[in-house]
Amino acid sequence: QVQLVESGGGLVQPGGSLRLSCVASGSILSINTMGWYRQAPGKQRELVATLTTGGSMAQANSVKGRFTISRDNAKNMVFLQMNSLKPEDTAVYYCKAVVRLDTGRYLEPWGQGTLVTVSS
Repeated sequence: QVQLVESGGGLVQPGGSLRLSCVASGSILSINTMGWYRQAPGKQRELVATLTTGGSMAQANSVKGRFTISRDNAKNMVFLQMNSLKPEDTAVYYCKAVVRLDTGRYLEPWGQGTLVTVSS
């Protein structure tokens, strides 16, 4: 199987920055899309940004110009650089990937989530 492990969350003041990391491990043949979603208290989980191996990106309007997604394909990692953070960015951030296993099957696992709190 496949595991996704996030890191980098924490408490930051408004206007500050954080960098999230996610690494995928397991019986991976290839990974197409990797990305980030978030879920604020009392709200549904929403897309933040995704990036394919080919470089195609999707991003929420609310984070454009502030957040940057990047990948290290050789290490099966995805990053989210978050700048100019706002209190409304407070949420649990989840990593997700579209993974092809060495058996040929596809999985779409989620990480366990990392909490980002933006508060003064």
